[in-house]
Amino acid sequence: MYRHTKITGTKPEFYRRLAATLDELLAGEPDQLANLCNAAALLGCQLERINWVGFYLCRDGQLMLGPFWGLPACTRIALGSGVCGQAAAQRQTVIVPDVALFPGHIACDSASRSEIVVPVLGADGELFGVLDVDSPDLDRFDEADAQGLAAVAAVLARRLGI
Repeated sequence: MYRHTKITGTKPEFYRRLAATLDELLAGEPDQLANLCNAAALLGCQLERINWVGFYLCRDGQLMLGPFWGLPACTRIALGSGVCGQAAAQRQTVIVPDVALFPGHIACDSASRSEIVVPVLGADGELFGVLDVDSPDLDRFDEADAQGLAAVAAVLARRLGI
């Protein structure tokens, strides 16, 4: 049974523990929506120096807002548009140190200064959606965050059965 405690350690240790905690939290629950909601809540409580975290899900050839933690957000994003749309179209993690310098950035929260978006892919490589994390700090995310959040996305994909 999951019990909330703040995860600490070096960045690689933090993400290993975060992925393990997510795995434990989602174990035994088959409902995708419930699992996405708990994943967004866990990430929102554990990640430091962020102001938004959530999921955009691939629906009818576009990204549709899914469960999130933070202020209300954009509802639909075209594939290829903004950071989320580009990460989805490329099926690759996109790190943006300064969103003001990203061509076509979609600003849902004016407090966001940097962003990382990680695709959530099924076992067959099909795009399920993206994990989007925003920070009010410039240059908040690095390769260690990309690797750690990719591990989180892999746990999520497995637990969602995609």
